Amino acid sequence: MTRFARAALRTIDETRYFSIRSGTEHRYIGIWVVVVDGRVFVRPWNDRRTGWYRAFLAERRGSVKIGQRDVQVRARPARGEKLNDAVDRAYSEKYTTKPNQKYVKGFATAKRRATTLELLPV
Repeated sequence: MTRFARAALRTIDETRYFSIRSGTEHRYIGIWVVVVDGRVFVRPWNDRRTGWYRAFLAERRGSVKIGQRDVQVRARPARGEKLNDAVDRAYSEKYTTKPNQKYVKGFATAKRRATTLELLPV
């Protein structure tokens, strides 16, 4: 399995709003991202029919911006209670401001945990 380089992981981990797009037709949007044990995870706040999450389910490939570089990625669903618990903790440790708490708690719900994606470089 291909993993992101350490330098890329550091940049991703330091990024508050991660630019992502599915396929080549969608525009980049900013989302929250976390790194857990050298792996990159994202969750959608909304599971809209036309949103980025559904687009990744339909077309597993897309791209992200790491610094100023566009990096091709593929997405796969994250599975397992322990992994999702770790992703929950990573969100709560990274996004700590008072306004963020509503979203951190929301990301820990079963509905949103079920939409967790791991991103892997292509």
